[in-house]
Amino acid sequence: MNPDSSMIDPFGRAITYLRVSVTDRCDFRCVYCMAEDMTFLPKRDLLTLEELDRLCTVFVEKGVRKLRLTGGEPLVRKNIMHLINELSRHLKSGALEELTLTTNGSQLSRFADELAAAGVRRINVSLDTLDPDKFRAITRWGDLERVMRGIEAAERAGLRIKINAVALKGFNDVEIPDMMRWAHGRGMDFTLIETMPMGEIDADRTDQYLPLSQVRAELAERFTLTDIPYRTGGPARYVEVAETGGRLGFITPLTHNFCESCNRVRLTCTGTLYMCLGQEDAADLRAPLRASEGNALVAAAIDEAIGRKPKGHDFVIDRTTRRPAVSRHMSVTGG
Repeated sequence: MNPDSSMIDPFGRAITYLRVSVTDRCDFRCVYCMAEDMTFLPKRDLLTLEELDRLCTVFVEKGVRKLRLTGGEPLVRKNIMHLINELSRHLKSGALEELTLTTNGSQLSRFADELAAAGVRRINVSLDTLDPDKFRAITRWGDLERVMRGIEAAERAGLRIKINAVALKGFNDVEIPDMMRWAHGRGMDFTLIETMPMGEIDADRTDQYLPLSQVRAELAERFTLTDIPYRTGGPARYVEVAETGGRLGFITPLTHNFCESCNRVRLTCTGTLYMCLGQEDAADLRAPLRASEGNALVAAAIDEAIGRKPKGHDFVIDRTTRRPAVSRHMSVTGG
């Protein structure tokens, strides 16, 4: 990598982590993420797999060391393993330290072995409850047993797994200790996420919002939590739980934002680059990508965008701020 080509934002943060939404489509309709009758992007608007590979490669050449594929649900994108196998060449060359993905687990039984063969070493699985009926309710369409089979397939393939759960008041708050014990009992990290005000959904997020400061205080009454410096490159802050021997993460965009150390940008499946999850400012990379067979135009567009990366986001959830902080749905930006 040419040091002059590396991405440094206006606040001196090196951008080394790219999250790429490969599709806005999903086989679930989680109530905090999507409306039930979602209108998805027309296929012509999506970047092809070859274009996604080309864009990701430009980012790797500019200093990205960690690449996470997201969605929607990334494994429902047609021929997704072709893209993953192509991107794995950057692992083999040493240019990329990690290629990973976030999944709802529904397709893992099909793909776990192929993912491991492509050099994926760990994955995040989004799972908000261990109760089959509540799982069906929160996902609208999901089958918990199928997800569990997927997790087992990933374990057999040797993939390390982190379970991500969105903490929702009145839904899974009483389950959190049992979910943590279950994850830690299988050698999996467990991370809690505050619900984020993104996109119009059918529910009122004020009723869903559960501050993780409150969750941590309640857990600390039952468990011994010790702060540890462990990081995976993302925004989670971790504690070690003495009673389970496992790691518990907290992602807190509202009660304690993590912007000061943000090393991430997000690319959507249409080639839009968001410099911050919680801001509307974005850059179109599809036009420069398609305007030339070379990568100079798109590299210049990336540099211009990184030069506008904000210091932080402005997420807020309260009774007076009923509308979402940003209008796009989480499934568009890719988590």
